[in-house]
Amino acid sequence: MRHNKKFNHLGRTKAHRDALLANMTISLIFHKRIHTTLAKAKALRIYAEPLINRAKEDTMANRRLVFSYLQNKEAIKILFQEIAEKIGNRPGGYTRILKTGNRLGDNAKTCFIELVDYNEAMLKDNKEAKAKTRRSRRKSAAAPAAEAPAQAANAEATELPAAE
Repeated sequence: MRHNKKFNHLGRTKAHRDALLANMTISLIFHKRIHTTLAKAKALRIYAEPLINRAKEDTMANRRLVFSYLQNKEAIKILFQEIAEKIGNRPGGYTRILKTGNRLGDNAKTCFIELVDYNEAMLKDNKEAKAKTRRSRRKSAAAPAAEAPAQAANAEATELPAAE
């Protein structure tokens, strides 16, 4: 029976899988965006997001707990100072997976996994989308129709004084 076996083993032993996910998390913290396979990205999201959530509260206990997973002092400095500052008010969902197609060699599904608050292109698109206001369709459809007779009347009015 498969009780409580929800995570992907990625075809590796536990020690190898833990090392792989820790290294990928460190790379994600340093580079803010990494290119990998879809299966690894989904496993990385499950591994990294609780660690990023720990960084919101900068205590010695949280630093030691995250260090027990990552074993990299520089990554922990960046995580608890720079990244925690940006994600302080976000309730969750710190990573985004963007699918990029299939790899040529083995046809594996590939993707980018990135930290959400660090993609400047996506942040600009969200700001522009919020700036738009919602308008009624009737007003926009009626406005050009109302303007056309008014413009014709103005054209005739300008011609009459010129003819006299």
